[in-house]
Amino acid sequence: MNRKEQIKALEKDWKENPRWSNVKRTYSAEDVVRLRGSVQPECTYARKGAEKLWNLVNGSSKKGYVNCMGAITAGQAMQQAKAGIEAIYLSGWQVAADGNTSETMYPDQSLYAYDSVPTMVRRINNTFKRADEIQWSQGIDPSDDKYIDFFLPIVADAEAGFGGVLNSFELMKNMITNGAAGAHFEDQLAAVKKCGHMGGKVLVPTQEAVQKLISARLASDVMGVPTLLLARTDAEAANLLTSDVDPYDAAFITGERTAEGFYVVKNGLEQSISRGVAYAPYADLVWCETGKPDLGFAREFAEAVLAENPGQLLAYNCSPSFNWKKNLNDSEIASFQEKISEMGYKYQFITLAGIHNMWYNMFDLAYEYAKGEGMKHYVEKVQEPEFNAAKKGYTFASHQQEVGAGYFDDVTTVIQGGESSVTALKGSTEEEQFS
Repeated sequence: MNRKEQIKALEKDWKENPRWSNVKRTYSAEDVVRLRGSVQPECTYARKGAEKLWNLVNGSSKKGYVNCMGAITAGQAMQQAKAGIEAIYLSGWQVAADGNTSETMYPDQSLYAYDSVPTMVRRINNTFKRADEIQWSQGIDPSDDKYIDFFLPIVADAEAGFGGVLNSFELMKNMITNGAAGAHFEDQLAAVKKCGHMGGKVLVPTQEAVQKLISARLASDVMGVPTLLLARTDAEAANLLTSDVDPYDAAFITGERTAEGFYVVKNGLEQSISRGVAYAPYADLVWCETGKPDLGFAREFAEAVLAENPGQLLAYNCSPSFNWKKNLNDSEIASFQEKISEMGYKYQFITLAGIHNMWYNMFDLAYEYAKGEGMKHYVEKVQEPEFNAAKKGYTFASHQQEVGAGYFDDVTTVIQGGESSVTALKGSTEEEQFS
């Protein structure tokens, strides 16, 4: 399409497509097309993932809401797909601790390299692609009962955008290029950003946070992908603000100043609602970070946001930073996600599930292995449970096959005209002992 045709098509899509019925834009289709360039990239994984995730949070999920977990490695994401999880959450906390391109360990304070989360998105999608190639090469089609849809939509952590509106714009484009279905931006000051469950959090003015959301939406429009945009507020716990420039924030400013010049604000439910209401027109989902699993808080926040923005979708962090049994009994824990789903929280996630699972299980195995009877503990804690999990669909006990040895045997055989003496699985211990 030429320039005018692109503008006309985009205007028509924004006007008629139900996908955009609750989305506010402050720019024109002409602005978007002018910023695109003459060649539009095909972001297949991002597009398909965004379309899939949108359907999931709007009723197609198995439970009526998406309940997913943070993955810290691509292999973890693949196992989640095999186990029946419907989406992947990619946490900046986990990337900071154990998966960043700076190749070191950081706390969740935006200290890691800017490209780390987009790089992990790409790694996960590459592993999904390989897993799909393996099953396809085995003759498993989407219509088969054994078929697994590996291409789970990925929601990625964009932190506070790693700077201003331009940083957020470029970060969102990078997320999309690498295949993210969605991304969330929070309203903290990027320079001193913290995990939502740390102290010392500083908010930016509401209008500045809105501008970052506009920036991220513009980026997705420029890329031509219906990326889901999640707006997160840390206003429940954050009691500092960079500036009093925005009249919208005036009701919460106490008049006190800190040594750094920040304004002290009244944190809590009311400030959270104020922010959530302001962000909703610009975001597909709104997320309020909280300090504990509190159904009362979740209900009041949801009702207030939905009163101003009917139909608004919400997200909820079922965080490992909560001591769940200290706050709720077993029955309340079991029903928690269903109850908040009924309030409108349709995307729910355990941010740090991957890293807690991985670090604990490795410690547990290493502890017993080092102090006990060596291989006995590996067999009891890892190999036998792997064999027993086969009935649920777990297949990594045959690890050579899992990562593609059979697929590349097939490639070798095709190249060599149907005969090869150097294929990997034939004559392997896996063929002899695990088949």
